[in-house]
Amino acid sequence: MHAKPPRTEMPPICGAAADPRSLRRFEDERFLTGQGRYLDDEAVPDALHAMVLRSPHAHAAILSIDAEAARSLPGVHAVYTAEDLVALGSLPCSLAVTGEAPLIVPPRPPLARERVRHVGDPVAFVVAETADLARQACELIAVDYDILPSATELAAAADPDAPEIWPQAPGNLALRYRLGDEGAVAAAFAQAAHVVSCRVVNNRIVAAALEPRVALGRVDRPSGRYNLSLSGASVHDIRRELAAVLHIAPEQIDVACPDVGGGFGMKNVTYPEYALVLVAAERLGRPVRWLAERIEDFSGGVHARDNLTTGSLALDARGRFLALKVETLANLGAYVSSLGPGSATTAPTPAMGGLYDIPAMTMDVRCLFTNTVPIDAYRGAGKPEANYLIERLVDEAAHLLHIDPATLRKRNFIRRFPYRKPFGAVLDCGNFGGNLDRVLAAADRAGFRRRRAEARRRGRLRGFGIGCFLETSRGAPNEDAWLSFRADGSVAMTVGTQSNGQGHETSFAQLLSQELGLPVERFHLVQGDTARVLSGGGHGGARSLHMGGGALVLAARALVEAAKPTAAQLLQSRPDAVSFHAGRFQAPDAGEVDLSSVARHVAETTGQPLASHGARRNAPLTFPNGAQVAEVEIDPETGEATLLRYVAVDDYGTLINPLLTEAQVHGGLAQGIGQALMEEARYDPDGGQLLSATFMDYAMPRAMDLPAFELSMVELPTQANPLGVKGAGQAGCIGAPQTVIHAILDALRPLGVTHLDMPATPARIWHAIRGARQAHASRET
Repeated sequence: MHAKPPRTEMPPICGAAADPRSLRRFEDERFLTGQGRYLDDEAVPDALHAMVLRSPHAHAAILSIDAEAARSLPGVHAVYTAEDLVALGSLPCSLAVTGEAPLIVPPRPPLARERVRHVGDPVAFVVAETADLARQACELIAVDYDILPSATELAAAADPDAPEIWPQAPGNLALRYRLGDEGAVAAAFAQAAHVVSCRVVNNRIVAAALEPRVALGRVDRPSGRYNLSLSGASVHDIRRELAAVLHIAPEQIDVACPDVGGGFGMKNVTYPEYALVLVAAERLGRPVRWLAERIEDFSGGVHARDNLTTGSLALDARGRFLALKVETLANLGAYVSSLGPGSATTAPTPAMGGLYDIPAMTMDVRCLFTNTVPIDAYRGAGKPEANYLIERLVDEAAHLLHIDPATLRKRNFIRRFPYRKPFGAVLDCGNFGGNLDRVLAAADRAGFRRRRAEARRRGRLRGFGIGCFLETSRGAPNEDAWLSFRADGSVAMTVGTQSNGQGHETSFAQLLSQELGLPVERFHLVQGDTARVLSGGGHGGARSLHMGGGALVLAARALVEAAKPTAAQLLQSRPDAVSFHAGRFQAPDAGEVDLSSVARHVAETTGQPLASHGARRNAPLTFPNGAQVAEVEIDPETGEATLLRYVAVDDYGTLINPLLTEAQVHGGLAQGIGQALMEEARYDPDGGQLLSATFMDYAMPRAMDLPAFELSMVELPTQANPLGVKGAGQAGCIGAPQTVIHAILDALRPLGVTHLDMPATPARIWHAIRGARQAHASRET
């Protein structure tokens, strides 16, 4: 055993904190002083508490449910099973994905009917005076199961002899999704001088938000209005889906989110418990609240990633890329979740091929049912998978052709813009080669040989990994925003996007302060409430500044135009002679008047506030991108990998608040590094039990696992929105996995290890080293 090497301390290469645009988050004061509004902290008089009884089996028929002992327990108000809720509809899939045949969407009632299909499937819903009573009542419910064969592994589910999960899905196939010009790809491979192939695993992971899922249902019986509060996102989408389950109009439901302790995509989803708390509140005439225990978030919340992909890259004799062929087995889980199918089909499509000029591409994706928790969106949702594949292939090609990995990348980067990728996405700008040159210089690639030799003297293996990424940002293509002056002179900025901790109260106020010339303190954010926000695309896809910010800027410009006639009247001038700058209206030879005074005059003379609306419709994608470097050391005796440095040069377009952007990237990097090194949701392939159901068994990155990130941000504006922003919420999670794996493989390659799947745990690395040594010994003998 050797002592852990000291991490290389380097000064940061970006000055985000010193940038005058880097305001500290306004919302931090209330969070740090205990004033945050998290739903489970809300005192609700007369509220009942709910617990869910979940299946302990991966696949079983429900023969009977005896809930009489639970119902008779004092303090228990109701025990619901599927028989009590037959009038409810199924949880829908909102994403219309069509392949060779329509997507198969089996029924998914809020409580399992006749059969359970994964460990954690909801079977009964207990409502009691306290959470402890509800938990006690769950333990009194007797369910008689007939255990059936299960398939939790992708490869096993695709086997012709695999257990059938849904009769309407022969071979467990939910969807076959194909895209691209097969003829062009076949021709390119036929004439290729070199072909490299790689089979990669994108491991199943859990979002593990700091705040678990929580819901509070209230129903006003006289009006028939339903009110759902939750820790979530995308409130308008959730309202629409819940309306389908409850068979009512969406307008009868109000969905609202207070502060949210992290989401990362998994809280964009409509869950069975949301419908259950509303039904219980309606029937019992009291508010009903439910809080997921951590094990419930692991066994009942959605998981992410989980696919097996074989990629093949065709190259000519000079190492220029000719074509890319992608074949994927994608896990959907036991049911089709709200946005689940998109993660393997439509979501990776615009990012496929990464930053490279590849003339022809095809995708062939088979989405399969398994006896596991449903898969849905998680930070990046398809883009990490697409980037991981192409970057792994590029590195493999570099070693096959004996070309420096950086040189091969620069030889094939997209250089001319606008550039239309084979699947139709259009990139408007980028300086990919320049970013790569900058990150290699910042990471001191030239000095790596010396560092590797020094590590070797200590008995360590040192590796240097390069990874690039292309993110695609937008989410839903439409967004709305409204501005309205209040009586106290402040401005309500109402927007259909939603913060899960990204700092929108600060960044949105900053951009409006620039547009309207008012102090940032004057702006107050209204979000995440269908009763106060008429429409919105919510959270996801790194869309908030691109879409919500763009809509707010349009609303600000509309506000100025709406104020001009009144300003002209006050200045005794014509509206077309009035100009606006830095918060003041001016007219030649007529002086000036500030926007706040105009707003007061509008309110006094009309009785209505000065207000405006901005809308973005069919907005194009933006393409954040970057080049990153990881440096690792490995102890060959234990397999432990230490991440010593992580350096990135990323392009997020125009920055509104560099400090908040940097924080977003840091969070994404931590999650991407976690996937690369340790995170994995594992099921027992025989019995279907979830083996990593708590933090005791599911490893999460801690501060000690991460170096001080060295991030430099390039500002190359996009034309896709009025701000020039590209989005940064997903980027770190997209770029980190391949960068870290490349560093590990670079360290291990001298031993003969050429492939390693995520997560690169010490055990996996140790076995790879042992296997390589045994293979070498066999060759020697």
